[in-house]
Amino acid sequence: MGRAAEMLGVTPAFLRSLGTAKLIEPQRSDGGHRRYSRYQLRLAARARELVDQGTALEAACRIIILEDQLAEALRINAELQQSRDQRPENTDRRSA
Repeated sequence: MGRAAEMLGVTPAFLRSLGTAKLIEPQRSDGGHRRYSRYQLRLAARARELVDQGTALEAACRIIILEDQLAEALRINAELQQSRDQRPENTDRRSA
């Protein structure tokens, strides 16, 4: 946790508060140390950015969750569009 906090320029307490807010839930090592994924570190960095701009922590977490959901929806939409574009054209037999 200390190393992750140092990398992000935050305190360990800030990272713990993100866990309490259910934004990130790190894995635990056999020794009980918190282990953060790169994705979790990106979320924590975004939270720090929003908090530094004056956003309350709870609001920042909600914003990040919504941003993440939007990104996922856009990704799925792009995949569906690509899949649709790769299918052969459907012909309308009524117009023939």
